Amino acid sequence: MSGDVTTEHDETAAHSATQTGHSRPTTPGWRRVFETIVGRELRTVVRTRTFIVLWLAFTAVVLGIVWIGDSAQAGYVPALVDLLTPLELLVPVLAIAFGYRAILGDERRGELDVLETYPISPPQHVLAVFTGRAMGLLVAVVFPLVLVFVLVAVTDSEMLGIYATHSGADSPVLFARFITLTALFALAVLAVALAISAVVSETRSALALSVVALVGLVIGLDLAIVYGFSAGLLGDTTLVHSLAISPLSAYRGLVFESAVVVAGGTGPAVASPIASLASLVVWTIGSLSIAAWRLNR
Repeated sequence: MSGDVTTEHDETAAHSATQTGHSRPTTPGWRRVFETIVGRELRTVVRTRTFIVLWLAFTAVVLGIVWIGDSAQAGYVPALVDLLTPLELLVPVLAIAFGYRAILGDERRGELDVLETYPISPPQHVLAVFTGRAMGLLVAVVFPLVLVFVLVAVTDSEMLGIYATHSGADSPVLFARFITLTALFALAVLAVALAISAVVSETRSALALSVVALVGLVIGLDLAIVYGFSAGLLGDTTLVHSLAISPLSAYRGLVFESAVVVAGGTGPAVASPIASLASLVVWTIGSLSIAAWRLNR
């Protein structure tokens, strides 16, 4: 990163000297530094073999589930139902792998000290890192789902009549919602990974804390909600909204409410869409705020 920023600095200084006839360098603006960091993160994602292998493996698993399970022939909603449970585990693993060393790597290479001499604040730096990593992560997550979308579209839906309860129940719009919600879920977990990367000081600590966060997000919060309900701490009226506390439950509830229940026509509410969507936003913004606060210390 320091090399990239220095290069940008030199190019700006040379341009200024050419235009004004003076050799005094000028400092690049925060937008230029922001764009440089975003570009650096994208290049890191593209050049890192681990990310490429994870993307290929994720794509193979997603396509394999749909193809082996024959949900491609059944329709869009059966396909997303088959994919929902595996994605609840695979998306957090992928997102944490993309982000758990992002800011820690800058600190260990001394690039955070270099950035202090440039006009970019810690929140802007965190947002730039998040933007670059998010672009790579979204390609890794969304691309396989788009392939599934195309696969379902070109496959004969011989089993569609068995699933649908009324005309128009199975729709590409429902699968598009599923893709969008999966992307939002991935971004929320990526933000958590960046917060972990900013808080820890060693790679081993980052990995250990990432595993703890993964277990907590995938299992821990859900189990806590189930325990609260079974112990009588959560009533029937509050359970639907309480599920939004966990980003995983929020994601699952949004998918059911916006795609599965809609396709069935009727059914009891399994989540609060507003609370669940707000939960994903809060987890994303809150985690990025923690990362920015840690860099500002």
